[in-house]
Amino acid sequence: METPAGFLFAVALVMITLHREAILRHLFLTLAFGAAVFAAPAIALPPAGQVAVERGLLPAAVFDGKVEAWTIEARMARWNVPGVSIAVIDDGKVAWARGYGVLAAGEAAPVTTDTRFQAASISKPVAATAALSLVQDGTLTLDGDINAVLTSWKLPASAFSAERPVALGDLLSHTAGVTVHGFPGYAQGAALPTNVQVLSGAAPASTRAVVSWARPGEQWQYSGGGYQIVQQMIEDRTGKTFAEVVQARVLTPSGMTASGYVLPAKGGFAFAHDNDGRPISGGWHTYPESASAGLWTTPTDLARFGLALSAAYNGKPGALLDPAIAMPMMKPVKGGYGLGPGVRGEGDAVTISHGGSNAGFNAFWVIHPRTGDGVAVMTNGDLGDRLMMEIVRGVAKIYGWPDYLPEQHAVAAVDPEILTAREGRWATDVQGQPLVFTLRREGGRMAFDTFRGTLIFTPVSATTLVAADTGATATFETDAAGKPVLRAFGLTLTRAR
Repeated sequence: METPAGFLFAVALVMITLHREAILRHLFLTLAFGAAVFAAPAIALPPAGQVAVERGLLPAAVFDGKVEAWTIEARMARWNVPGVSIAVIDDGKVAWARGYGVLAAGEAAPVTTDTRFQAASISKPVAATAALSLVQDGTLTLDGDINAVLTSWKLPASAFSAERPVALGDLLSHTAGVTVHGFPGYAQGAALPTNVQVLSGAAPASTRAVVSWARPGEQWQYSGGGYQIVQQMIEDRTGKTFAEVVQARVLTPSGMTASGYVLPAKGGFAFAHDNDGRPISGGWHTYPESASAGLWTTPTDLARFGLALSAAYNGKPGALLDPAIAMPMMKPVKGGYGLGPGVRGEGDAVTISHGGSNAGFNAFWVIHPRTGDGVAVMTNGDLGDRLMMEIVRGVAKIYGWPDYLPEQHAVAAVDPEILTAREGRWATDVQGQPLVFTLRREGGRMAFDTFRGTLIFTPVSATTLVAADTGATATFETDAAGKPVLRAFGLTLTRAR
């Protein structure tokens, strides 16, 4: 018999009435759960570019078009680098930043985007910017005798500068013809010299006095000593410490809030490591040579510095420097350097850059000021220079840069007997110290055992080989006496006795 619809409705009404509280309680819990799900913060996914870079580190050289990309973890292990930090600049802003690894080998504290590293020679373009800021307001001039400004110390008189004295512009572009390439730093507990003692080569300074060796403006030779003269000029002319001037004129205006010339609080900085990835004695060296090598900073702050210079290059109102000063700074003088940074390329592809290498630290910074694209990489390992450039090339590939990409080579078939004949020890002297490389044939390639590890070189001609890891070239020649000569790493080597 069919049940009347009215009866079913009545039964349903009774059931709802009897179970109203349970139904309402269930409905409340369901809504509350849904609200909690939608209110929970979403898990932030890394930018696609970051993931691609982390998996796309690239060698310096590619052979026969066969590209092998690496992960960042694999290359950190390859080069014994415990920690690295990266900041990528894309279209005029910091696209992403991240730290990898640890502050010190064997410890758990991680590298973060706030971890400070020694900038080493990237300190130089920062110092140059401070000096050019003083030029801009008339406190200093790019030309004129530097000894007219210096009061605490004078560049010793020399026949090289008798006709035309050394000028600030010469010092900034490494064309002043003054000595002292770089500084080794001071181990923990060692007495630290003043800048005047550094310039004079007086104890406790560990380097020789800064003197002239060539006529100013005629030759390019990298000189950290020249930048220490710049530091002294800034202090003598302003009556303030170098750190105070740089803070006021560069760091603060650029938004570099994690940068300075004093050691950060423990836990806020990375420790230095040797070729084998072991912490150096004392954890790090101290560099009282602030203008040349003394800055502690982060990749994010270096990215901000690059963006500040980019704004100056493009003439934006309120920029760090006026275009009349910024443009000469970023124009090559000699040796691929402007007034502070390295300069390469033209038009939209022009770049300003600088590398840095202190004991146990390596860093690289580059920006395309026209387009606002760049990267800053900082590492806490002696072989970090190799890792950082693999990262730079990965960034260049992923973000579509026109430069900093691997060089393309074709492999040359060379008779194995020729390669075997090149095996053995090759030697030269560097500043009176013997330097020996051991060469071994590995199939159709040559392994070079150096004081910085082993590099594999691939023949690209009968006489020339190229290392994929670094792009270094090795050429075998014969001298006037008919003896074999090896030219590699900017050195000329002969058979070791």
